[in-house]
Amino acid sequence: MTLSTRCSWSKPNDPLVEAYHDHEWGKLNLNEQYLYEMLVLESFQSGLSWTTILHKRENLRTAFRQFKPAGVAQMADPDVNRLMQDASIIRNRRKIVAAIQNARAILTIAAKHGSFASYLQDFIKKPIINHPQTATEVATTSPIAQKLAKQMKQDGFTFVGPVVIYSFLEAIGLINDHLESCSFKYTNKE
Repeated sequence: MTLSTRCSWSKPNDPLVEAYHDHEWGKLNLNEQYLYEMLVLESFQSGLSWTTILHKRENLRTAFRQFKPAGVAQMADPDVNRLMQDASIIRNRRKIVAAIQNARAILTIAAKHGSFASYLQDFIKKPIINHPQTATEVATTSPIAQKLAKQMKQDGFTFVGPVVIYSFLEAIGLINDHLESCSFKYTNKE
């Protein structure tokens, strides 16, 4: 039996974190619903650990209508107030409101660009595969994340700073920052 090596942030012996690292992080997935889910999760992660987010993921999925942007875009103040009382999620009003606003922004973007994925691919044509040797070589932002965050804010998104957007791009596989020593590094093929 071969022992697997994971990136240092992947908390050992936590099945949710290991599964996310092994099967999602850095792997290209441009499904519209998944893109919205990752944008919400990355926004909610700001100031918290990714482990916390993954352990609340199913509750967030329920709270935000299975991460269907059209459903979330219809949410209003009573929904925000209800979610602020839901102890199973992260009760941060700014993040909740941002999730709703960002669903609306995605719908607007999709109407203009055909899809949110197309919009993102206007910034990153093909996945960026970095080859970090150590965790200290993994960036927290980049010029492309800064440019995309700025444009997203202009296009009506909120809670999308360059660090959140860089993490989002890693989550959806447009940036792959698996360490070279990682058994789960992945090369997106196009």
